[in-house]
Amino acid sequence: MITRKITVTNSVGLHARPATYFIQEANKYKSTISVKKDQRKVNAKSLLGVLSLGIIQGMEIELEAEGTDETEALDGLSNLIESGFNE
Repeated sequence: MITRKITVTNSVGLHARPATYFIQEANKYKSTISVKKDQRKVNAKSLLGVLSLGIIQGMEIELEAEGTDETEALDGLSNLIESGFNE
């Protein structure tokens, strides 16, 4: 299992369209992937779970992955977040 902290920089955080892109990216991987904010942890492949965290611009989240492609999963999700979801 590996973890990575990252700050969400896009203007709307992980809401609506960016959350959908995030879920689509997470679903490309076989690993179990979670998103943590404060003391809450949700499945990164669940749109409702991710939206329920209320992640906005400037918040730091922790990504956690466990599985055969865990490194690739966190690299892909981190790159997507760092790109500002290509907005």
